[in-house]
Amino acid sequence: MKASFIEPEFSNLKSEVLVIGVPEHPENVEGWDNFASSFSPRLMDWIKSGDIQSEFKKIVKMPALHTGAYERVYFIGLGNAKRLTEDRLRQVFASLGKELKASKTSSVSIWTAPFTNDALACDDVVFAAAEGIGMGSYKFEGYRTDSNERDVALESVTFLSGADEEELRAAFEVGSTYSYAVNEARNLVNMPPNILTATKMADYAKELAEKHDFEIEILGKKEMEELGMGAILAVNKGSVEEPRLIVLKYAGTEQWEDVVGLVGKGVTYDTGGYSLKPREGMVGMKGDMGGAAAVLGAMNIIGELRPSKNVIAVIGSTDNMISGEAFKPDDVITSLSGKTIEVLNTDAEGRLVLADAVTYAKQSGANYLIDVATLTGGVIVALGNDKTGALTNNEQFFEEFMQASMETGEFVWRLPLTENDKKRIRKSEVADLNNSPGRDGHMIFGGGFVGEFAGDTPWIHLDIAGTSDASAAHDLGPKGATGVMVRTLATVVERMADAGLSE
Repeated sequence: MKASFIEPEFSNLKSEVLVIGVPEHPENVEGWDNFASSFSPRLMDWIKSGDIQSEFKKIVKMPALHTGAYERVYFIGLGNAKRLTEDRLRQVFASLGKELKASKTSSVSIWTAPFTNDALACDDVVFAAAEGIGMGSYKFEGYRTDSNERDVALESVTFLSGADEEELRAAFEVGSTYSYAVNEARNLVNMPPNILTATKMADYAKELAEKHDFEIEILGKKEMEELGMGAILAVNKGSVEEPRLIVLKYAGTEQWEDVVGLVGKGVTYDTGGYSLKPREGMVGMKGDMGGAAAVLGAMNIIGELRPSKNVIAVIGSTDNMISGEAFKPDDVITSLSGKTIEVLNTDAEGRLVLADAVTYAKQSGANYLIDVATLTGGVIVALGNDKTGALTNNEQFFEEFMQASMETGEFVWRLPLTENDKKRIRKSEVADLNNSPGRDGHMIFGGGFVGEFAGDTPWIHLDIAGTSDASAAHDLGPKGATGVMVRTLATVVERMADAGLSE
């Protein structure tokens, strides 16, 4: 999608679609009369009668009444202009993206002025448009062979604004980078497990490293055995697919210090192992690598924007299958950290994968840790499908993270991790830890188990089991993978780079 920037001149505008935001009092928008005269002197009458609405996200399509300029106008409601925020703008433009996709529009023009207010400048509008339209128009192509009709992609967008073109172009490029990374993560999560194996995920990471000049390390089964990664290897024992530990390093400063570690759960399919999931619980488990996708998506953004912050991404990837060699309840395994684990539930495998991945990140110099995983059904019971659950051991780090979360509009809610919870995780007659203390407080126990391997390192755990996949179309995209946490992970790294946050 290419962008161009011109002065708000409507009479000679060449475009398939012109997008006009309609706040509750459009007459207060500077330049509104100029647009109205190019469209129709009856415009305000149609708004007053409700034929064109200011209701939030409501789209009304009308043909141009004069030939020689734009062909159609999409009026999109903005509600109370004073209530417009970056998040609401993102929703507006995502709705627009869906409509443009459905109408097979290839070129669109957007007049920025109606979307601004005292808190939102034209560059904010351009950023939100690039991000929102990109995410809203996403579609996973899939593998169907019964359709010869190709989707028409939006090729160009023209912004009508008198603001500084260099600033607008920079905003567009950043917004486009964010939406592209989210959609790449969505593609990974939507891919079937026979295609996206641990090996294929590692291949994708190699392409990412080459594109962005990351240092990359891929550990296979042999290397894991030599290092003593008994936790992820236990999960992999039932599989014919070899595991991979994927490590990407981005050096944002000259010295490898003050490093942020992003750790993703990359379980490409989860049967539950011998703690077997029921049939209906197994469908959709191709998405159990949503945490890995979020980390890879964030690294896509980091590679493009090049913040002055060192980042290491570590992804533990395997599937969790059943065979005569698969691990089983009552097994005792030894993790990379040296801690022993009593397996009480083979369907609590993600925390085992993360245990070794977090340890490896620490050993590689991570001074901060954020792990991301579709870890527990318990987070859905506690918070529903629209909230990411979080745990932390560091208030300052978590506050910085929450600022990033609010900036991106990705809702996160913190749960408590108490000393009593930790005692239950450490309760075992035969090992240092157990991997499943009980169903009560399941999300806390799952994340708290990972925290045992973070130790005193500032750490945040994100459980995206509810938010990684949508059962129906939503504000920012279609049914299926959401790409949740891609934008927040990248944003917190950027914020830390700007703030110089240190221990």
